[in-house]
Amino acid sequence: MTPDPADAAASAPLRVILVDDENLIRSALATMLSLEDDLDVRGEAATVTDGVRLARSAQPDVAVLDLQLPDGDGLELAARIAEVSPATRCLLVTSHSRPGYLKRALAQGVLGFLPKTTSADQLARAVRSVASGRRAIDPELAAETISSGDSPLTPRESDVLEYAADGAAIEQIARRAHLAEGTVRNYLSSAQAKLQAANRHEAVAVARRQGWI
Repeated sequence: MTPDPADAAASAPLRVILVDDENLIRSALATMLSLEDDLDVRGEAATVTDGVRLARSAQPDVAVLDLQLPDGDGLELAARIAEVSPATRCLLVTSHSRPGYLKRALAQGVLGFLPKTTSADQLARAVRSVASGRRAIDPELAAETISSGDSPLTPRESDVLEYAADGAAIEQIARRAHLAEGTVRNYLSSAQAKLQAANRHEAVAVARRQGWI
């Protein structure tokens, strides 16, 4: 009896790639997912550029992407992966779990959005859900997103405000955000204007109160 190709496809492990610039975290994720019999980690990358190249060659079922990357962000990468590997579905795993990012991700068609505090079991289940076309969204972030309203800030403005929250100097914020100091000043100035804040500290307070950072 000839095997049914559909049955063979259903039993084949899901092909997964990982893109995260933090080597330790990326390696840990790869190890955790590789322990699952039905998941096959096909490759790892640390930048948007390398992530696009990897997706093109591996044609994975699921791409697990960090939100913050040295040469862009995970949402930009998800859009580029859609061009080179249309069947690939994307799952963002990030320490920047903010309503603004989730709204942008959902508008872009990203199915998964989880914090990096997610357990190994939860991540594996999320990969399977995303591969099957179902959403895997952190419920706490989803609730915050519903109640937060629309943020006037761009994702990068939100990032810079968050990095400024502890009173860091411009040069420190620039290093954290992988941006030039002049760019940081521009983002801070723009955020202050949008939030009608007198200074960056007031802007941080307003954004936090509204759930935007």
